[in-house]
Amino acid sequence: MPGALDGIRILDLTSVLMGPSATQMLAEMGAEVIKIEAQGGDTTRGIGPGRTPSMGSNFLNMNRGKRSVALDLKRASGIRVVERMVAWCDVFIHNIRPQAAARLGLSDAHLRLLKPSLIYCALTGYGSGGPYAGQAAYDDLIQGQGGIAGLFQRGEGPPRYVPTPVADRVAGLNAVVAVTSSLLYRERTGQGQYVEVPMFESVAHMVLSDHTYGRTHQPPLGPAGYDRVLSAARRPYATSDGWLCVLIYQDRHWQRFFALVDRPDMAADPRFATMRSRNAHIDELYAWVAQVLQTRNTQEWIDCLRQQDIPAGPLHTLESLLEDAHLHQSGFFTEIDHPSEGRLRSMRLPMTWSVSTPDAPRPAPNLGEHGPEVLRELGFEESEITALVAEGTLRVPTASPGRS
Repeated sequence: MPGALDGIRILDLTSVLMGPSATQMLAEMGAEVIKIEAQGGDTTRGIGPGRTPSMGSNFLNMNRGKRSVALDLKRASGIRVVERMVAWCDVFIHNIRPQAAARLGLSDAHLRLLKPSLIYCALTGYGSGGPYAGQAAYDDLIQGQGGIAGLFQRGEGPPRYVPTPVADRVAGLNAVVAVTSSLLYRERTGQGQYVEVPMFESVAHMVLSDHTYGRTHQPPLGPAGYDRVLSAARRPYATSDGWLCVLIYQDRHWQRFFALVDRPDMAADPRFATMRSRNAHIDELYAWVAQVLQTRNTQEWIDCLRQQDIPAGPLHTLESLLEDAHLHQSGFFTEIDHPSEGRLRSMRLPMTWSVSTPDAPRPAPNLGEHGPEVLRELGFEESEITALVAEGTLRVPTASPGRS
């Protein structure tokens, strides 16, 4: 069945992770996404193991559902191809630095002259209104500047980065929201618009929504930083045979836990009676929980905690997560046959629809795989396509993709 975004065509000039994660979600919701790549391809083509050099695992997991057109945008003829594509598309999305986009002739002002109803989405490192505008930005840098890395100092020692590119992901999700809401606005009004999604502001918004805390109020009612979340004792707990993840959170959870471990007296202790008082004493409370949980094995705790409706589960490794029974039974994982890469493990979007569930997306494309095909659909003559290939503007695969 067609997805919710069926009929929407997106011209995608993003690379690496922030932008491609957004456009893959849009593609998997049913949009047609045409990925414009440089002659050497998206840099993630070389990240992770692969059966062919330009099809690394990270690229395969970030570019499902797209068609690839490899263009040299340093040539005027390459820019003219993009301009013709813009008139054909609903959304133009890129993560080129604004100055570079303007030099290429791909500014919002220019492209929306060609198509006033265009949704132009710029993914940037920093918002255009501040002194950092136009600077280069990557996930590690933004985790540091956005406050994520420094949160570790509040709880356990030196600053560090979360070992997954969370800044890219948050900004990518914000881009999906920005594009879909802009499309809804255009549906209602007929108007296109420019929308900017900066990574720095995306991460600052996420972090400060929790951690502005006492400094939400003016004048402040206390320091910044959410006590419970910053506690050094907030971590997976050791059991007698492994590890347990548990969140004893609401009043009823604590009352049931105190009864479960034969400590009803703690339920009456004013330090632990309410959420506010528990947050004020969270380090000692979590340290006590850590001692208690070492007295039984992981599965015993999961069974008895779930009987009390206290959220609890095992600590997964990457390997065990790939084997999780719930993910397999819910259809989260699938296997697909890629034309050049063979059998691949794939994942569906982490949401479901009752009506507009989209078909399974096409596999991630080989570099330039769809260039002539897309240009023919756009109305290019064969002689024009041949000339673009001959002059080096359009790169096409040397042979049809086949399993190596």
